[in-house]
Amino acid sequence: MLIIYVQFKSLLSLFTILLCAIYHFLTLFPSYRGIINIASNGNVLPGSDVGPVPLVLDPSLQLLSRRQRRLIRQNPGILQSITRGLLSAIRECKWQFRNRRWNCPTGPGNQVFGKIINRGCRETAFVFAITSAGVTHSVARSCSEGSIESCSCDYRRRGPGGPDWHWGGCSDNIDFGRFIGKEFVDSSERGRDLKYMVNLHNNQAGRMTVMTEMRQECKCHGMSGSCSLRTCWMRLPPFRAVGDALKDRFDGASKVTYSNNGSNRGNSRSDLPHLEPENPSHAMPSSRDLVYFEKSPNFCSPSEKTGTPGTTGRICNSTSLGLDGCELLCCGRGYRSRAEKVTERCHCTFHWCCHVTCLNCTTTQIVHECL
Repeated sequence: MLIIYVQFKSLLSLFTILLCAIYHFLTLFPSYRGIINIASNGNVLPGSDVGPVPLVLDPSLQLLSRRQRRLIRQNPGILQSITRGLLSAIRECKWQFRNRRWNCPTGPGNQVFGKIINRGCRETAFVFAITSAGVTHSVARSCSEGSIESCSCDYRRRGPGGPDWHWGGCSDNIDFGRFIGKEFVDSSERGRDLKYMVNLHNNQAGRMTVMTEMRQECKCHGMSGSCSLRTCWMRLPPFRAVGDALKDRFDGASKVTYSNNGSNRGNSRSDLPHLEPENPSHAMPSSRDLVYFEKSPNFCSPSEKTGTPGTTGRICNSTSLGLDGCELLCCGRGYRSRAEKVTERCHCTFHWCCHVTCLNCTTTQIVHECL
């Protein structure tokens, strides 16, 4: 978040956030990207860490659904929260896959994550889950921070308490976060085919992961910090914990098929269309599991079909046998090594009061790049 010093900067920042919110949401879900037109390079708004954002805003909002427009009107502040959640999701995706062949590449084109979102592979599943989780997490946190006028802390989320503590404080409003996440994210899906059901499942998995990762947080009361009594509430996890959990689900994702022919699994609604594991010996995926229906590309070479750049030029670890190692990351093509000078601050000294002085130290590092 930018630190706002003057009223003009505050208004400019809010306007920029609003535009970025609409842009990032609609480019993730292109069914509604008609609200904006990609302008010439001369009309560029400074974006976030995902790059500059060229925008011309259509103020009519007519291409949004009636439900989405109503939510915007009824919940002032919600677009700003949604854009924070989506940007958090992009950063987390890049972090989780930084050492893999597919490293969550993004760009300012008509789809932030590229054409991978039109596929049905594991990576697609993670993109949908992490963006849904990002919106849910951000909106739930914004409620407790007072950033959205129509919601507040969740004072209903209370347990039985204990002999030396009681429920109180400001629990993050996960119910409102899940509601808004579902209304905005799921509403962009259309159809009743396998892709539609898989995307909805992964959206739900992202929201469920945020909820199940919530933890109890307490504050001590008592004389001299004796903690003879505690007040406790439910707090959202750091978003890194959500990303870690979804990354684990990515590694264990289930390949599924579409079925509407009934089932012998004891499902009373088996006559309705539903997802089933492709391998009948596998268990049904839970609401937190990620699911997919097609094999992932190898991501070694640039692909117009997937919109991915390949691994040429990527930095690899010559001593690692893991996914970040030069053998795997470079797909057996080999790598080149070069010396690179790196200047960093060093020998920092704190001076009373109150500043720090540092020297600049230059070292030479050997960098390995995939061919």
